[in-house]
Amino acid sequence: MRRRTLPLTAAAGAALLAAGLLPTTASASVREGSVGAAELLAKVSSCRQISSGLYRTDEEAPATVPVCGTDDVVFWKADMDIDCDGQRTADCNENRDPWYQDDTAFHQSDGKPLNAETLPYVVVPSASGIWNYASAGIKGGGVVAVVHGDQVEYAVVGDTGPTSIIGEASYATAQALGIDPDPATGGAESGVTYILFRNSQVSPIESHSAAVTLGEKLARQFVDGG
Repeated sequence: MRRRTLPLTAAAGAALLAAGLLPTTASASVREGSVGAAELLAKVSSCRQISSGLYRTDEEAPATVPVCGTDDVVFWKADMDIDCDGQRTADCNENRDPWYQDDTAFHQSDGKPLNAETLPYVVVPSASGIWNYASAGIKGGGVVAVVHGDQVEYAVVGDTGPTSIIGEASYATAQALGIDPDPATGGAESGVTYILFRNSQVSPIESHSAAVTLGEKLARQFVDGG
């Protein structure tokens, strides 16, 4: 995750897209599993803050986002910047992404960086005085339910980012949620909820089907719990 600012061209494009004047390159996927967005959002409607401070969504934005928690999950509500880091692909490379890096904090079972173009993953802020993800039971490969509108996409914790900025996910995550995945101009300015399941881990980390299976199980337990 890099210290991003939203270019003026991207802001203008987002406004036109919202008005229905520009096409999006991504198409929304069918909801993964039986747990709906409304069910998950109802369980995270109030925040018990577990971070010592607040995060920014972009470098120039004010710090307004707390990390919240229950016994079962950690969550935050923010924007979505596009992370294209990891394996070099047709859509994720230094020519398409001005912030491109050829590595991720967590690696596949074969030791290679993750593939942002094909694997839904989420970025967590690096440990700091604001919050330490590891102390909350969050680890590489942990399951995340990402909610945008009425869509739910299961992802894994795949990368770490700046200590003061929050709200980023891989190209594949954005594309699955119907968010423009372009690493330079895409993303969502708001309306994304990230629900991370404590002490969970997908193995191998690169198996999206395993993330969906475990994510659906944990999400169902979460919404049906007290």
